[in-house]
Amino acid sequence: MSPASDLSCYRHLRLVAINLADSIKHFSATHLNGLQPHSAWAIKAAQSIHFHCLGGGQFVAAEKLILETVISEMFEENAYIAHLHGRSDCVVIDPGFEPQPILQHLAQRELQLAAILNTHGHADHIAGNAALKEAWPDAPLVIGEGDAAKLTDPMLNLSGTYGMGFVSPEADILLSGGDRYQIAGFDFEIRDAPGHSCGHILFLWDAGDPTIVFGGDVLFSRSVGRTDFPDGSFEQLVHSIKTQLFVLADDTIVLPGHGPGTTVGDEKRHNPFVGEAANMTEG
Repeated sequence: MSPASDLSCYRHLRLVAINLADSIKHFSATHLNGLQPHSAWAIKAAQSIHFHCLGGGQFVAAEKLILETVISEMFEENAYIAHLHGRSDCVVIDPGFEPQPILQHLAQRELQLAAILNTHGHADHIAGNAALKEAWPDAPLVIGEGDAAKLTDPMLNLSGTYGMGFVSPEADILLSGGDRYQIAGFDFEIRDAPGHSCGHILFLWDAGDPTIVFGGDVLFSRSVGRTDFPDGSFEQLVHSIKTQLFVLADDTIVLPGHGPGTTVGDEKRHNPFVGEAANMTEG
């Protein structure tokens, strides 16, 4: 679900495609320009890479990674389609309430879905699982062991709270911190990051430079994940961020479940909840 509600860090979202191909070396922290949404979504090629990250800064894009983002209108959730240059197999991370744009994009680019990766089991991150699994039944559904039960329980995944009652197919593969998961040419390091959800995991890809983390709802640009859910804990969330993310290199790119991308260094310096300005101590 969305970041801490008192910071509207994602209110100016555009629906975008991010291409981290070999020919692109740098991108700056500004708005993506010229991308107009069509209906609830849009995917459009960008000539260069721009993230809207408060605070500015310069990033070095990871070579060989091609990354598209589909933002669902409901909850403005980011679903990521990732594949490596020269390969046709891909992964989808956290398919949200609008899976059709994802399926259309896979068909248009002639991509083959190798796996569905869920950072956690809240409804806005798993609502597209069923449609993708129906279209690609051999693609394993992957989630953290601690959040597997949320897939098939509307109350646990919070959709029941909103009167929707969404469920997902059961998981095919369960992961936990310390595991590595290889798929579609990626070798992901898995890190446990509870606090927003008890079984939340991070997918860390360190084969490029810089490292990229698919971070779900743990750390956002100038915000953090909500902790007011039944299995949420702000103390756990702070601990997860400081021990699993803030120990990474400052140029590590964090791609969150909502809002613009950011870097570890930027959030260490400027995040009002867990950064240097927070002046927080863990209990």
